[in-house]
Amino acid sequence: MKVSVIGAGSWGTALSVVLQSNGHDVLLWAREPEIVSAINTIHRNPTYLPDLVLPGSVRATSTFEDTFAGRDMIVFATPSHTMREVAQRARNQLNGTEIIVTVSKGIEKDTFMSMTQVLTEVLKDVISEDHIGTLSGPSHAEEVARGKPTVVVSAANSRTTSRLVQEAFMTPMFRVYVNHDVIGVEVAGAVKNIMAIAAGIVDGADLGDNAKAALLTRGLLEIKRLGTRLGASQDTFSGLAGVGDLIVTCTSEHSRNRYVGYHIGKGEKLNDIRQRMSMIAEGVKTTRSVYEWSQHLGIEMPITEMVYKVLFEEKNPMEAMYELMTRESKEEILI
Repeated sequence: MKVSVIGAGSWGTALSVVLQSNGHDVLLWAREPEIVSAINTIHRNPTYLPDLVLPGSVRATSTFEDTFAGRDMIVFATPSHTMREVAQRARNQLNGTEIIVTVSKGIEKDTFMSMTQVLTEVLKDVISEDHIGTLSGPSHAEEVARGKPTVVVSAANSRTTSRLVQEAFMTPMFRVYVNHDVIGVEVAGAVKNIMAIAAGIVDGADLGDNAKAALLTRGLLEIKRLGTRLGASQDTFSGLAGVGDLIVTCTSEHSRNRYVGYHIGKGEKLNDIRQRMSMIAEGVKTTRSVYEWSQHLGIEMPITEMVYKVLFEEKNPMEAMYELMTRESKEEILI
């Protein structure tokens, strides 16, 4: 297949290696001319994954129009808050036959749309909804780029599309399962980033392993509450896109969201942390979106609420923890 990857961040760069190893013709689009030049000349991405040597056959361009000519699959690896803008630019470049895959994890502010929903809305009348899918699961770019064993899921409304995505990405070290619960997969992938910020706060404030285990368990419940309210299957949250992605994002040193939380737990301010980061922590914007969404729907998500207040209302993390621990006593209900 001829595959274009839109976005040469760490994830887009790592996936270009996966796709190339499967024999695909891979073209990587980046906004930054210096990244394009480096990929095409020294076969490295100097800003993201600088230690990774890219295969010489992976090409890059900063010319948006060139990215779409004659391509079979378009992989959107842009940050979630830029998805609509990039999709709108792409709309007039598509011929309608392409398979569209989002690998971004987030919820759009104000609309509360998932990434496949944004793509479906923007690309309507050009790309069939059945041609749009997502790839998600426990998968840090740093490990995927080094060929570490990774297992994810492909989800789409069309079984044909989900299997095409599976076949396109499946390698001996990058295993892909098919999951048909698109909204469940996307809610899990987005909301776990909020829980990773909370987990980082637990670690940074040295609150202990007991607290972290409780956080992951109750955090998974919040993900499940939101997902099932939107029609997702409970089973999804016990799988790779749910508990699998939650575990790796809340515990890994590669997790940017955990990094943000860790330094907040150490007493630093959000703006100071973000200014020194070269990559985006999706969970920060997602926290605002999901908190407002939960308020709109009337869904109880106390961890999400406290992360929101810590990030955007400068609530002291220890006060937030105390409020969670002293909530009204109740029975454990797992839905």
